[in-house]
Amino acid sequence: MVSKNQKKLIKSLYQKKYRKQYGLFVAEGKKVINELLEEGVKLYSLFTIEDIFDVDQASKYIVTEEELKQISFLTTPQIVLAVFYIPYNGGIEERGLILALDDIRDPGNLGTIIRLCDWFGIKDLVCSMQTVDCYNPKVIQATMGSITRVNINYVDLKSFLTTKAKEFKVYGTFMEGKSIYKEQLSENAILIMGNEANGISESIQNFVQDKVTIPQFGINKKTESLNVATATAIVLSEFKRS
Repeated sequence: MVSKNQKKLIKSLYQKKYRKQYGLFVAEGKKVINELLEEGVKLYSLFTIEDIFDVDQASKYIVTEEELKQISFLTTPQIVLAVFYIPYNGGIEERGLILALDDIRDPGNLGTIIRLCDWFGIKDLVCSMQTVDCYNPKVIQATMGSITRVNINYVDLKSFLTTKAKEFKVYGTFMEGKSIYKEQLSENAILIMGNEANGISESIQNFVQDKVTIPQFGINKKTESLNVATATAIVLSEFKRS
């Protein structure tokens, strides 16, 4: 059974201020939750309609489908929902490729980008303070567990770039720039991806040392731009290939 206090807590965690206040986040689905458990993320409570999870009995609650539906953030709830403690993220590496996000607002995009970082072996993801919270339930769902293997830090992006610009070559993605396929890409670099609607903000553009673009090969060239997650996949692939 899910108590009123448990329902109230879980529903509150949809909002960033309560996630920050309680140090907790929500995950749903067997795959995501199993990955979080396997990576050692500390469990607060787990609600499931199937008793198939090997966790502390004091933290596990067997519930009905109707009860799970009442606490789920999904239109079609899966068999399990869990509340985890937000883990501590370590410091940022001093070398290699760092991905920086300037005001990414869509949870699905951020979740996909986190998965891409995991896939391409990008250890550090740096997000502006205006970027959507990585512990938003929709982001967690989209990461499919990859959030446990990427070091994510929220920073004042201008201050961060001011500090790191001398140590790293800073690339920015633009509609107009040098073809990513023709560039000699640096191993120690910061790659900036911009907002879905407005791209990289003017204040952040000042730090970009090399503007790159994904050339458009279509004959009509009527497509205005690529989805930011799609563009990230292409650019990261090229960095790794190089």
